[in-house]
Amino acid sequence: MKKFDIRNIRVRKVNIDEIDDRMLLINLYATQALTLIIGIIWILFQRQNIIQLFSVPSTIMYIWWGLGLAAAVIAIDLLISRWIPEDVADDGGVNDRIFGNRPIWHIVLISFVVAVCEELLFRGAIQHAIGPYWTSIIFAAIHVRYLKHWIPTGLVFSISYGLGWIYIESGTIWAPIIAHFVIDLIMGLIIRFRR
Repeated sequence: MKKFDIRNIRVRKVNIDEIDDRMLLINLYATQALTLIIGIIWILFQRQNIIQLFSVPSTIMYIWWGLGLAAAVIAIDLLISRWIPEDVADDGGVNDRIFGNRPIWHIVLISFVVAVCEELLFRGAIQHAIGPYWTSIIFAAIHVRYLKHWIPTGLVFSISYGLGWIYIESGTIWAPIIAHFVIDLIMGLIIRFRR
């Protein structure tokens, strides 16, 4: 049996075109699972109640907070994408690969999984510890594929700050989850069906 040697591990930058569809989905779901686990552990260390964090409010105002932010983000994104060159907003083709040929049910599933996992970590755990501004900086930084261009980086920061703001204003994590879900879903469907 061959002995494992950590010195034999090589790290290299991989182009999105070098990854097959199966490996792309494995990476997507693995990173979301890791995000969920880190979020749960962080919340437990903060001595928050996860069940209470996910409790549904008695009024439906949180839905309007989420849908309102989502509508504003989608409108701004569509306006910006109409007026700026495509290479300025390039994410390296990752979103095209994730959503481009996916069935609608899978776009819905991806959007839901990403919304719940990322909002649990960023709004439920990190924002609770350091506030919406620094949380938004971290949120923008982990979306590495946008960091090459200032417009998408600024948009991701602004969206994250908006998600943090509606979390505070609505008093429930469901408002940013709804907003995140709708944003990802609509943008995924636009990528899927654009001509």
